[in-house]
Amino acid sequence: MDSSGPILTLERISKRYGATRALVDVSLTLAPGEVHALVGENGAGKSTLMKVLAGAVAPDAGNIVISGVTRAHLTPRSAMALGVSIVYQDADLVSSLTVAQNVFLGQEPVGRLGLVDGATQSRITRGVIDKLGVDLDPDGLAARLSPAQRQLTQIVRALRTEPRVLVMDEPTTSLGRTEVRHLMGVVRGLAARGIGIIYISHLLDEVLEIADRITVLKDGRTVASRPAAGLTSGDLATLMVGRSATAFFARDRAPVGDVALRVVGLTGPGIPDPVSFEVRQGEVLGFGGLVGAGRTELMELLFGSVHARSGHMFLDGRAVRIGSPHQAVAAGIGMVTEDRAASGLFRGRSIRENLAAAWTELQGPVVRGERELATRLVDTLGIVAAGVDQDVSRLSGGNQQKVVIGRWLAIDATVLLFDEPTKGVDIGAKQEIYRLIGDLLRRGKAVLLVSSELPELLSLSDRIAVMRGGRLVDIVDARAATEQVLMRAFLGVTDD
Repeated sequence: MDSSGPILTLERISKRYGATRALVDVSLTLAPGEVHALVGENGAGKSTLMKVLAGAVAPDAGNIVISGVTRAHLTPRSAMALGVSIVYQDADLVSSLTVAQNVFLGQEPVGRLGLVDGATQSRITRGVIDKLGVDLDPDGLAARLSPAQRQLTQIVRALRTEPRVLVMDEPTTSLGRTEVRHLMGVVRGLAARGIGIIYISHLLDEVLEIADRITVLKDGRTVASRPAAGLTSGDLATLMVGRSATAFFARDRAPVGDVALRVVGLTGPGIPDPVSFEVRQGEVLGFGGLVGAGRTELMELLFGSVHARSGHMFLDGRAVRIGSPHQAVAAGIGMVTEDRAASGLFRGRSIRENLAAAWTELQGPVVRGERELATRLVDTLGIVAAGVDQDVSRLSGGNQQKVVIGRWLAIDATVLLFDEPTKGVDIGAKQEIYRLIGDLLRRGKAVLLVSSELPELLSLSDRIAVMRGGRLVDIVDARAATEQVLMRAFLGVTDD
């Protein structure tokens, strides 16, 4: 291998999911021993590009060149054979197995009698650990590892195959300051050994410290690829958010009434410090932040999907206890979850059953009028279907999302929690969902909106709650905010 040339070249990679262009002519080069950071706001295309490199997703166009070998697409097996390893954000370890067993999981060495050779696993794992110079016991149980040790175990697993290219996806998310410093030393040591590293992080100060080169993605396109020297976190934040004004939706403002929901001192899993806020009738309170900011965790606490550790909630001025989704629904709170397929829809069931699910739960054992209710909602929402008895899984993504929203219209919910309501739908369906939210506001409903799309957040919100690291750090007037201001707040950027 010629050490002076790139070890990896991604040439004009494109990928489309339906009407969504996830990647458009994205190119990237990586030299041996280089730390190449990849940054961009949520939905910029970073994850899709890495899935292409890992062989999990086949691109629609472009080429992948690794050490002189050119491929139109890879498989997980061929990516590994060509020397690509990925350390994912979440340490996916089996707690009941040892470090060595996790390192070899699915590729265990087998002895003469067809049994797993545990001694060989431990010996090879120990060799990788010693090269890294980290504190890990190959025979220690994964259940007893600290977050930093779990992350290091993933790195050991990735390095066992002696990769040429190592991708690290948000590697410091669960680490403390001291652990981050140690991991930075590990990354520098790997680069010194000639391994090319793609480093994905939303922590821009961290990126500027560790990277040799930085590539910025936005809306699936490469907007810049520059040496890290001389760049500031403010420069990167500006590059990450520039966008045409046509991406924004013009929403009519509804009259704002009394406080519909007041939250005081709420804490729980993923929300370490007390969160307090209020939202009024006819108002959209947006929640913005990067991946891991705690927005979804907060919505789950409000809906009772996860139990709060402390705090109080007041609906229309009266104290309510929300310890389960059933209690939330009974109180008049509805939630459109981020993953409609996993937690929003009853797949394999009819449109009628999905639309009436919350309504029938509140009716009791004797239910009448379900079909009439579903028919009315299909007409009101403009759901394109063969009839209310059609399997909901046969609908388009946009129509499926309308069904989820319609479920809460059926019970006339007072407060609606929208977690990424337009994720995975086309532009036409987005506009319809935006108009539907406007109708809800004119009827005096209160909306809490989580969105990773800055134009959407700014277009729909009256105020925006900024979250970072599970904490609500500020609430800003959406009409006075800009994408650049929000992104800097999400990142915690303070430089000029």
